[in-house]
Amino acid sequence: MAGLNYDDYLKVSDLLKLQKPKSDEIGRKAHDEMLFIIVHQAYELWFKQILTEINSVLELFSHERLDERYMEVIHARLSRVCEIQKLLVDQVKILETMTPLDFLDFRDLLIPASGFQSFQFRLLEMKLGLKREERLKYNDADFDKSLKPEQAEQVREIEKQPSLFDQVERWLERTPFLSMKGFDFWKTYQTSVENTLRDDLNVIHNNAGLSDEFKKKNIMMLEQSLQSFRLLFNEQAYEESRKQGAWRFSYKAIHAALLIQLYRDQPVLQLPFRVLTALQDMEEWLTTWRQRHALMVRRMLGMRVGTGGSSGAQYLNQAADKHKVFQDLFQLTTFFLPRSKIPTLPKEVEKELGFYYDR
Repeated sequence: MAGLNYDDYLKVSDLLKLQKPKSDEIGRKAHDEMLFIIVHQAYELWFKQILTEINSVLELFSHERLDERYMEVIHARLSRVCEIQKLLVDQVKILETMTPLDFLDFRDLLIPASGFQSFQFRLLEMKLGLKREERLKYNDADFDKSLKPEQAEQVREIEKQPSLFDQVERWLERTPFLSMKGFDFWKTYQTSVENTLRDDLNVIHNNAGLSDEFKKKNIMMLEQSLQSFRLLFNEQAYEESRKQGAWRFSYKAIHAALLIQLYRDQPVLQLPFRVLTALQDMEEWLTTWRQRHALMVRRMLGMRVGTGGSSGAQYLNQAADKHKVFQDLFQLTTFFLPRSKIPTLPKEVEKELGFYYDR
């Protein structure tokens, strides 16, 4: 009995039949259309793998009580997503070996197809936590209007399910140590940060080498940071700010994220810190890919509209700036302190943080 064959296992013969340039069909051969098809098919395959990883992470986070042993698995799978994202960014370089004139040889054959119709990428955005109301309109319509009817129906079902953002928020809200017996950490920390920001203000005020315009601009930024920081200790004001889009995480979740970042060296918080870092890496690589894509489109099309009728590079740049999910983790760095100024924990708290915490 013959063993399993490589071609049969990977369905290579079937895979290699899926590249059908439109230019060949009409007898107007455009050499680079094959490259265009293969690169985009490769993107879709990698999107499938990313969705496989994200779905598995969602499943692990869905447990009512998240076993600490799952955290390393979650971190490993998010890290794998980041490695794939790096590859997706690099694939743009391959596509850019095609010149704008090469692209124009077959571009008209693609209308009105567009990368915006990538169902898998829309699923990825949703599963990460990008909400409908947070999206840019595409051709003045909701994003699912560009999808096939059956895909749009699936989108509406998936919107009802918890996203990765939702699950991470729920996990953060369960973080122990947010209230420490006999030690008002948050009051001590608030005082330390406010003193640091005031010191920065004094440096700017007293620096004779700075122009009045520079001083005014930086003083305004620091005062805004101080005002934003104080929101973290006023739940009602924070929630009002959250409704206006300044923050996404709940009041309790943002405190947990801050605590994990500040005391990341403590054994019980090391894995949670690595998970939060992986989420930031993933967000950064996704934004990098969007920006890189926008640059490529500008290079290929100039100021032309996209094949799907969008504003092309302009739309992609706006999406890179707006379509973020874990932006709170980046904003928190404004309020970090040097290790030497982070409040020292009581011995009994450090003892609890020194081993696996099971409540």
